[in-house]
Amino acid sequence: MFPILLDFGHFPLHTYGFLLALAFLSALWFTARAAGREGIDKAAVYDLGVYIAVSALLGAKLLFLVTEFRYYAAHPGEILSLATLRSGGVYYGGFILAAIAGIWMSWRKGLPVWKVADLCAPGIALGQAMGRLGCFSAGCCYGEPTSQPWGVVFSDPYSHQVVGVPLGVPLHPAQLYQAAANLALFGLLWFGLSRKRFDGQVFILYLVGYAASRFLIEFFRGDAGRGFVFGGVLSTSQFIGLLLFPTAALLFLLLRQRPRAASDGQPASSR
Repeated sequence: MFPILLDFGHFPLHTYGFLLALAFLSALWFTARAAGREGIDKAAVYDLGVYIAVSALLGAKLLFLVTEFRYYAAHPGEILSLATLRSGGVYYGGFILAAIAGIWMSWRKGLPVWKVADLCAPGIALGQAMGRLGCFSAGCCYGEPTSQPWGVVFSDPYSHQVVGVPLGVPLHPAQLYQAAANLALFGLLWFGLSRKRFDGQVFILYLVGYAASRFLIEFFRGDAGRGFVFGGVLSTSQFIGLLLFPTAALLFLLLRQRPRAASDGQPASSR
């Protein structure tokens, strides 16, 4: 749609990059705001955000290289090419590595790990919604051809050159589907912060909500470069999403017992 926001000649400002940066800053601001309400040091949250951002970028790129292993094994020189560096990577790779880094650093800093995870969840969903608008502007993560009246047509040759989106063909606006789903998830998670029954509950809700919406929306995706498993039955993201369901269930069983165990032996009024 609008892959370049501002053109400074040899230094164009890409809409995707701008919205991605805005998404990160917005997510971090909402997280810090929520942390302040819980009495958690905002400065510690901002520091944590730096580790999470770097881990997310690295993890997304690593999983992208894994999904395209055959190509990069045959063309190792392309690993550091401009085209590879421009690619956004695979979200789940970024999320998994960022979650590991976030949990580890929260523990190292003496922060309540699962409370912080809950506080991060709404911001992550909001950031994803904004990031998918960036995908829509660039043309990446495009949908399959459709005859529905809401199909979108990309016409910018630059988008086709950079991300391979078909031009002149009505496509499912898969990016907008995901943006809308994540925006709704953000509202649900933000609402749930003040109503949760145990630390980790909101983070678990994010895992389930995102995995379910992503699994369904993947069926409308038309870009083949996101990796597939089981002979093309499932995309890489669908497969990871399926693994997140039992992970979320296990976390639920483990974490919901913590408040009760922590309060054993205390007066009922302090529970």
